[in-house]
Amino acid sequence: MAFRSFLQLFTPKDRVFYSLFEEVADSVAKMGHLMKNAVAEPDADKRAVISVQVEDQEHVNDDLTHRIFTELSRNFITPFDREDIHYLASALDDICDYIYAAVKKINFYKVDPRDSGIQKLADLIEQSTIQIQLAVKELRNMQDMRKITDALVRVNSIENQADDIFDLSIERLFEHEPDAKEVIKRREIYQVMETVTDKCEDAANLIESIIIKYA
Repeated sequence: MAFRSFLQLFTPKDRVFYSLFEEVADSVAKMGHLMKNAVAEPDADKRAVISVQVEDQEHVNDDLTHRIFTELSRNFITPFDREDIHYLASALDDICDYIYAAVKKINFYKVDPRDSGIQKLADLIEQSTIQIQLAVKELRNMQDMRKITDALVRVNSIENQADDIFDLSIERLFEHEPDAKEVIKRREIYQVMETVTDKCEDAANLIESIIIKYA
């Protein structure tokens, strides 16, 4: 009995890790979609309800990330490097943290999100989280490498677009917004939203590193 328990420590837990990562990827995509809904909602009270949903989903993601770390501490054999598992889980968690931070700031500052910069960045964030979801779900088998690499290329392209939109939004903000407080608030929101796309790119780079090692 003790020998069987010992052997279980060396049994690959592919299903556990892949399933957890897929749940996290679904959570990331859901938060991207919720952000898009939040900035599309003109009514502040209804937007606050969506913000609560974003917060709840962020907590779900925290729990999933904690479960990955727990499994990592329990198992000697993993589907890919332990460091890569830790880094990828942290990178995906960062995406959710920054999405939540952006939605929270929009509500806290009472900013009308019907701003072209916010709208365009939210659209790019949703697109990027969907591509991350696609790439993560292909890690289980790594059979369709083209599908993974196409998703990762799109994430990188989206991050470049977000940089351009951020720069143009800041330029427009300083040119047309006379209220200094509004400038500060919107600039901070743009920065956090652009950081979401940076975090998506970080996750994409980690996935690329993993497939190079194990494909």
